[in-house]
Amino acid sequence: MNNINIYKVIAGLAILCLLIALGLITTGGIANAGLLLIASFLLFAVACRGFTLLKGFSYTLVIFAAVTMALYYPQYFISVNGVKLSILITPLIQLIMFGMGTSMSVKDFAGVLKMPKGVFIGVFSHFLIMPSLGFTLAKLSGFPPEIAAGVILIGCSPNGMASNVISYLAKANLALSITITAVSTMLAPFFTPLLMKLLGGAFIKIDVLNMMWDIFKMVIIPIGAGILFNKYLLKKAKWLEVVMPIVSMVGIALIIVVITAAGRTSLLNIGFMLVLVVLTHNLLGYTLGYWSGRLFKMDERDCRTMAIEVGMQNGGLASGLAKEMGKMATVGLAPAVFGPLMNITGSLLATYWHRKPLTKQEDEPQPA
Repeated sequence: MNNINIYKVIAGLAILCLLIALGLITTGGIANAGLLLIASFLLFAVACRGFTLLKGFSYTLVIFAAVTMALYYPQYFISVNGVKLSILITPLIQLIMFGMGTSMSVKDFAGVLKMPKGVFIGVFSHFLIMPSLGFTLAKLSGFPPEIAAGVILIGCSPNGMASNVISYLAKANLALSITITAVSTMLAPFFTPLLMKLLGGAFIKIDVLNMMWDIFKMVIIPIGAGILFNKYLLKKAKWLEVVMPIVSMVGIALIIVVITAAGRTSLLNIGFMLVLVVLTHNLLGYTLGYWSGRLFKMDERDCRTMAIEVGMQNGGLASGLAKEMGKMATVGLAPAVFGPLMNITGSLLATYWHRKPLTKQEDEPQPA
């Protein structure tokens, strides 16, 4: 039996588990469907590895399995031997940001001089469109104040590194994407707290100075350390280039699981509506980001970059800020939902654009 057939068998087992789980759910046995749903997601994740077009969805499916575990068995993800697992969130984000720093260099910021128009439009659009959308959706949602504030918080957050991967796959302007991400991340200690005070202050109390310090210690210091490490030591520790992405993925998964377990009650009450609001936020971000590029007569490659850089957020940072505010189980829910959904929509968008041809000039290879 060749490898493709093995993956097809695994996919078949995944479908079987899912069908049995759905059967239990429709007959009132939802409480007994947990293990089957978890097995289904994990099997689908493995099956996707066997197909080139689906490989990008494996990690997201693992996240779905982990979230399902947190919803069915929250007691295992809230505390261990009396120690609350929430204390891991800030160190994990710092580790993830350090990993982000090791993949960056001072050259990433040089793009500001090479592409000033694109960088300015990208950063400005990001911090205008997503916070405004978050505030509007929060107002319209009717959610409790703290959960609504979480929708705004994810909108006020900077770009995440995932946007760079999606830009590469979508044949967008990777160099521009990396620079916009770097600049928006460095501006986050100032823009995110001020925007949260302006927009989120209508829902919850925001301490601007505390939030600035939280972002500085969770983002700026670890990224700075990562950049220095990359410049002076990484050449002697090549194994880190392999290890850090894995550590980052595990860290993000753990953060999402801990927040899901802590906010289980709220999530079960408003879960569908929250997913709908977050998905709308994400999709409108792509759409308005793309047309912001068109408005300023940017070419197709750069417009794709605008869409991705505006629509994709740093959910990990938003989750960490929610935890530092002491509102992980409420404010942290929207960021926890946004991350997995963003990965799915971003992968689908990248697949669509990867197949959609650019002009011959636009399709020339770019230095990464």
